[in-house]
Amino acid sequence: MVRQQPGEWERRMPCEIFNFAGWRKSKKRILQSKSFIDQTQKQRIMKNLVMPFIFLVILSTFARGQATSEWREENRTGVSAETGLLQSWPAAGPGLLWCNTELSKGNASVSFGGNTIYTTGTIDSVDVLYALDLKGRMMWQTVMGRAWNESFPESRSTPTVEGNYVYTSSGYGDLACIDGISGKVIWSYRASELNKGTYGKWGIAESLLLDGNRLFFSPGGPETMTIALDKMTGDLIWKSASLNDKPAYVSPILIDFAGKKTIVNVSLGHVYAVDAANGEILWSVAHERPASYNPNWDLIKCTTPLFYHDMVYATGGYNTGGMMIKVAGDGKSASVAWTDSVLDNHHGGVVLVNGFIYGSNWLNNGNGNWCCLDWNTGKKMWEDHWNCKGSVISAEGMLYVYDEKKGNVGLVKATNEKFDLVSSFQVTRGTTGPFWAHPAIHNGILYLRHNNALMAYDIKQK
Repeated sequence: MVRQQPGEWERRMPCEIFNFAGWRKSKKRILQSKSFIDQTQKQRIMKNLVMPFIFLVILSTFARGQATSEWREENRTGVSAETGLLQSWPAAGPGLLWCNTELSKGNASVSFGGNTIYTTGTIDSVDVLYALDLKGRMMWQTVMGRAWNESFPESRSTPTVEGNYVYTSSGYGDLACIDGISGKVIWSYRASELNKGTYGKWGIAESLLLDGNRLFFSPGGPETMTIALDKMTGDLIWKSASLNDKPAYVSPILIDFAGKKTIVNVSLGHVYAVDAANGEILWSVAHERPASYNPNWDLIKCTTPLFYHDMVYATGGYNTGGMMIKVAGDGKSASVAWTDSVLDNHHGGVVLVNGFIYGSNWLNNGNGNWCCLDWNTGKKMWEDHWNCKGSVISAEGMLYVYDEKKGNVGLVKATNEKFDLVSSFQVTRGTTGPFWAHPAIHNGILYLRHNNALMAYDIKQK
C-alpha cells in the first residue's frame, strides 16, 4: 500500500466513523456511576447507548447491499433498465436541461451516487474525479492518480460508485477509494506499478469492478493478470496467475455461472475467466491479431464482452474480428463456437437485445458501419452506414447511438431487419476532438459527454 508522503494522498480508515472500543468504555463507566442506581434508569441508558450502535450496523449493512453505478449501464451490458422514455425526439433533439463546460479533457462516461454525478478528467499530469450536482454545477474535484502522458492522454475510466464510496483508476493504473460526499481520498494504491503491470501505448482504460468486499483490477504482465483488493482498505486479497500478456483497454464483467462468481476479461491476446473468490484462472481462449497486423503495434481491444446463458461474445477492431465462446458446464473450460469478421468493434461497445448483437465496426480509424448479428449463429442481419462508427447503449428496445466523428446522436429501433433510424440530432458543445465518451441514461435523462462538456437531455415521456 502506498503510504502518504507530503503532497501525496492520505490513506484513511473508514472505521473512524464509529469508535466501538471508546463506546464500550464509556458505557461501562456510566453504568458504574453511583448516580445511576435505579434499574429503570439503567435500562433506559443501555437502550440509548445501544440503539445508535444498532443503527450504524444496519446502516453499514444497507450500504454494502446498495446497487452499484458503473460503466455501461446495468451489469455492464450497455442495456439500461430505464422505462417510460421518449420513443421519438423533436427535430432539434430532446430538451437540453443543462451543459457544463468546466470539465478538463476526458472521454470517461458518468456514474451516479445519491444526488451526485461523477466523471473524470485530466489536468496536466494528474487525473481528477469530478462531482457535479443534478443541475450540472461543480461541487468538488479531487486528484485520483497519475495521468497517462503519451498518445491520447485524456481520462477514460468511468468511476464506480457504491453507497458513499467512489472507486477510480487513473491512466497509469493508480487506484483510489474516494469519499463521494467530501471528495477526500480514503486509500490509494499504485496497482499497476506495484504488481509489475504492463500496458500498451495508450495506458490504462479500465473501469473498476466490485463484488462484495472486493475490488478487481487487471495489471497484466509477467506477474499476474488480475488482482483483488479489499474495497474498504485497499489491502491485497489475492493475485491470479499470469498469461504473460498485456491488459487490454477493457473493463471486465462479473458473471454468476456454475455456482461461482467469475470475472470475464480481455487481454491483448486472450479472452479469459478468473474465479472471483480465489483468483484461479478458469479458462482462456486466444483472440490474436490478424496476420496482416503490424507486429510492432499493440492491439487496441477496447470492447467489454457480453455474456448470456453459457456464451461470451468478444470483439476487437482492426480486423481482429469477433468470436462467440461457449463455456463448459463446470465453468472451467471454454471453446470457440463461431467467429465473425463483420462486427469488428473498435471502442464503442456492443449490446444484446432480443437475441441480436448491435454495434458499429471498424473499417479504418476514421470510419465504420453499424451492424446487427444473430447471437446464436453470428449471421449478419444487416450492415448499414450512418455518419461514422461510434458508441451504443440501449433502453426499452431502442438503440442510442453516438457518432464519434461529428457528434450525431441517433435513436434507432432495435430490429434485425435494418438500421431503423427514428430521430437524430447533433452535439455541438465541447472542445475539438472525437466524441468517444459512451452515453448514459439515469432517471429519464440522457447524459452525453464531448471532451470538456457534459450535457443532460430530458428523454422522459411526459
